[in-house]
Amino acid sequence: MADITIRNIDYADPGDAADLMELLDYYARDPMGGGEPLNPEAKATLAAKMQDYPTAFSLIAYSDGAPAGLANCFVGFSTFAAKPLVNIHDVIVKSEFRGQGVGKALFAEIETIAADKGACKVTLEVLSGNEPAKALYASLGYGDYQLDPDMGHALFWQKELAA
Repeated sequence: MADITIRNIDYADPGDAADLMELLDYYARDPMGGGEPLNPEAKATLAAKMQDYPTAFSLIAYSDGAPAGLANCFVGFSTFAAKPLVNIHDVIVKSEFRGQGVGKALFAEIETIAADKGACKVTLEVLSGNEPAKALYASLGYGDYQLDPDMGHALFWQKELAA
């Protein structure tokens, strides 16, 4: 069994920043991440911008010392609960490390951090066709968000804005 360790990224550390970019670019190139590499500006500035974003935290999973997984998270706020929440914005496990407990280890650490912050919940988005991710998330207790079952479950919408 692989030795899995989880570390908080220090965005100012060049090694951590390189691992962040490697894993995020891997995710972006995957069909579940859009199938395109990260743009050069994002690669050049992301770590510094994340460091300056006060609610951001990122975790890297290492398997036997190799970067195997990544989670980028942001602390938000639930108005209904009047408590913080943690949103998992990106989560990726490199294909060669899937099925080895890397995702579960990332989620365990995210949930520990969320509890330490007094968060009422952890949220995430998942593509409807990403069956392996949905199976993992469901096994960990995640599910559709709904307030009233008669009104259906929440949908994640977006609108692109001009820069």
